[in-house]
Amino acid sequence: MKTVQISLNSIDKVKSFVNAITQYEYDFDLISGRYVIDAKSIMGIFSLDLSKPIDLAIHAENNMDEIMETLKPYLI
Repeated sequence: MKTVQISLNSIDKVKSFVNAITQYEYDFDLISGRYVIDAKSIMGIFSLDLSKPIDLAIHAENNMDEIMETLKPYLI
């Protein structure tokens, strides 16, 4: 598992982020304070405070370089 900080400060960014990570079979969690939600859930993402950076926990064993390349537009 790896954790990175991302920024999802617009509706378009949220949509493109969810579309980008749904291509992977791995689990992704967004952690904001004491809340942990499924990063593939658009409704869940909109329940968070998107004005601040969010921690993304990536539960992947393989393809980490490919996943990090996909996440580049969202990384802080």
